[in-house]
Amino acid sequence: MNSSTLVQKVWNFCHTLRDDGVGYGDYLEQLTYLLFLKMAHEYAQKPYYRETQIPEGYGWVNLCGKDGVELEAHYLSTLHTLGQQPGMLGAIFFKAQNKIQDPAKLSRLVQLIDAESWVSMGTDAKGDLYEGLLQKNAEDTKSGAGQYFTPRALIQAMVACLRPKPLKSIADPACGTGGFFLVANEWLNGSADWIKQNSDWLDYKFPKLNAKQKKFLRDETFHGNEIVPNTRRLCLMNLFLHDIGELIGEPSVDRSDALISEPKVRVDYVLANPPFGKKSSMTITNEEGDEDKDALMYERPDFWETTANKQLNFLQHIVSLLKVDGKAAVVLPDNVLYEGGAGEKIRKRLLETCDVHTILRLPTGIFYANGVKANVVFFDAKPNDGNTKTKGIWFYDLRTNQHFTLKTRPLKFVDLRDFVICFSPDNRNNRTENDRFRYYSYEDLIVREKTSLDLFWLKDDSLDSHDNLPAPDVLQLEIIDHLEAALLAFRDVAAELPSSAT
Repeated sequence: MNSSTLVQKVWNFCHTLRDDGVGYGDYLEQLTYLLFLKMAHEYAQKPYYRETQIPEGYGWVNLCGKDGVELEAHYLSTLHTLGQQPGMLGAIFFKAQNKIQDPAKLSRLVQLIDAESWVSMGTDAKGDLYEGLLQKNAEDTKSGAGQYFTPRALIQAMVACLRPKPLKSIADPACGTGGFFLVANEWLNGSADWIKQNSDWLDYKFPKLNAKQKKFLRDETFHGNEIVPNTRRLCLMNLFLHDIGELIGEPSVDRSDALISEPKVRVDYVLANPPFGKKSSMTITNEEGDEDKDALMYERPDFWETTANKQLNFLQHIVSLLKVDGKAAVVLPDNVLYEGGAGEKIRKRLLETCDVHTILRLPTGIFYANGVKANVVFFDAKPNDGNTKTKGIWFYDLRTNQHFTLKTRPLKFVDLRDFVICFSPDNRNNRTENDRFRYYSYEDLIVREKTSLDLFWLKDDSLDSHDNLPAPDVLQLEIIDHLEAALLAFRDVAAELPSSAT
């Protein structure tokens, strides 16, 4: 069966399970458990003969030999037993539950997965299938998973600007389902379609990785934190399907709040889109996995200011996370660029201690959270010698008179081509201004009220309208987007209705 046919088959079964109230998120979880068990079984066979650490009696073959109530009972026992194991195994199955209440449908899902050889399937095919499910889950507004999903085109542009190199470490302190790690992995391998299709202007010669570099990329490059257990589970499986990480060993993504304490390790690159929302809260997870939330003011000696603003805390944490010569690209909302009080003090310290060299003003309509106005801030860590490190910042305005929607006109990598070219990753001294790309010196910025970095200079055409409505073409796109979303919802409902055929 080719990959596209398999993807469709997996999608169709998801619709079948929704009859029982199993949403995309729950389906993804069950698929994660079963896929991991099947692949572990395949890796234990020749020619791999890998150690899996799965206790005897709880492997894939033990599931395949059962059906009905017996299968359901053994599946529950398997989930509980594997969740007690150390390393990657315990991380994937942490507090795992069976959400498929119909044993017949559980049996069908086991048969569907058992019919394929997943290890021999190409990484792209496995990854595309899982990524497709993750995106579908993000689009499902009921699941709330959109908060963990950053547009792939934006991640590609951020990685293309940072251009991570082999044998270098990469961190994301709020990594969601691992999107930044996967794109960085594609870049370092240099073989992804988005790279090949744009090789003429990316103008980068990708090194052929040797054995040492490949091992480092698989086992040591990525370091992440994800506080939500289910999201962390999906992230680990996503990485595993893309050949990142091993069956044995500690997972590269910690189930912890990155802001609680100073970083244990320093890294070469940080690529991140910290959670939206201004107020920080702490989720405390005890050894039993029980959680509680409380308002939080992080008291850390390495932070410049104590604040409840979540994004400002992540920004301070990322500065601490970087090596002396480390580089960062971070998605931050507008309020981080203009807010007074702690925000102003943190911005000043950031400009003084790091080389904040580029800010990309992002268009609206590209995130699943409505109305988000955000930016990508690029900065380099520098040695602390008392001198101001930021000499000036280049601003690229991709927001003014740019209109994107999630369905009708989604953001594509080609939409960011001019920005990446203007960024001039190989030599930032070659930058030149154009209509959307403008330079402001440190002296210009430091005298602005509250040291605001929320700059714009282009005329907004929508402001010419007397009633302040968006331009007609923008309204048209938004209406079409809403209609298509409604149509998809109706199709989902129709797929769940019983057939009239007898």
